[in-house]
Amino acid sequence: MPDKSASSAPPSLWMPELDRAWLRRHRAHDVVEIARRWKAVARRARMRMETIHLTAGGPVLFLKSRRMTDRPVYFCAGVHGDEPAAVQGLLVWAEARAEELRNADLAIFPLFNPAGILLNTRADEGGHDLNRLFDSATHPHMMAWREAVRGLSPRYAVCLHEDYDAQGLYCYELNRDPRIRLADGLLERCSPMIPRDARKVIEGRRAANGVIQRRRIPMITNLPEAVVLYRAGAGSTLTFETPSEFDFALRTRVHAQFAQRVWEISKEAEA
Repeated sequence: MPDKSASSAPPSLWMPELDRAWLRRHRAHDVVEIARRWKAVARRARMRMETIHLTAGGPVLFLKSRRMTDRPVYFCAGVHGDEPAAVQGLLVWAEARAEELRNADLAIFPLFNPAGILLNTRADEGGHDLNRLFDSATHPHMMAWREAVRGLSPRYAVCLHEDYDAQGLYCYELNRDPRIRLADGLLERCSPMIPRDARKVIEGRRAANGVIQRRRIPMITNLPEAVVLYRAGAGSTLTFETPSEFDFALRTRVHAQFAQRVWEISKEAEA
């Protein structure tokens, strides 16, 4: 059983965002530069990288471990282009851990909405909110994604986001095993950097210290990524949100820390 508290002290990760110079050169909306860095990660981690779809803003990349099973740890960032710390945090984490990921079981979509990132907009180049289209059988971007993840039922599916209304960190959690609770410990790991969102209701749903636990899956269309993955058999889905009005460098570090702790939990579960 994985550690449910996940509240031990953060590991020492190389985090260049602490240097003010990094804030002048992060190139968070430079799709070509982000793709170049992920290609370097793929080489160092010995992962396969492919383009599943080509948008007006650039390629939608998919990185997968050479020995990827049908139960990988899944990460996705950049579904909304105006949430750059999610993209940067996942990238910084992967760059710091690339060699350790060589024998991993991972599926990573590091830059899901290149046009949105390039334009700093929530939507894609067609004005669509991609997180309301993951169950679409006709949208070309989603058709490509569904083909890429066909047959996958991730052990842990992590969807990294930001929210301009947020007053701190919060996380939506879905667990197939009701005994498992991960979000609270994950937020505890990150809260020394950014506090939790203390609101009792977040996005219209009841929240407890930043944790929103769904108990039933709505039978509706226009579903978000996490729900579609859960329906496909994911063991746990975690949609992590940072407050986009907070410091960008700090948000980047928090996303990297969240990814790191999920990675640690996955390894602990295998031990």
